[in-house]
Amino acid sequence: QVQLVESGGGLVQAGGSLRLSCAASGVIFRIVELGWYRQGPGKQRELVAALNSGGSTNYADSAKGRFAISTGNAKTTVYLQMNNLKPEDTAVYYCNLKVPVGNYWGQGTQVTVSS
Repeated sequence: QVQLVESGGGLVQAGGSLRLSCAASGVIFRIVELGWYRQGPGKQRELVAALNSGGSTNYADSAKGRFAISTGNAKTTVYLQMNNLKPEDTAVYYCNLKVPVGNYWGQGTQVTVSS
């Protein structure tokens, strides 16, 4: 059973920074993609940033230039560095792991940005 455990969320003032972490554990034969999604109040879940096994990244327009996705040496931990945070970044952030036969989700971590 694959588990994803997120950490690093919290309350921050506008303009501040946070770093989210997600550690994957369990039997993982091949990672296709690691990513971060978010769901704001009354909104659908949306992609924030993703990193595929080839090293290519994909960012939402709202994240470009402010957020950076990266992995640890073991490639089973994924980070999201978020700078210059805005109140509209307030959401629950979810880690996502895609494998050839499906994908897994973390439990989510709350990020709240005050104005």
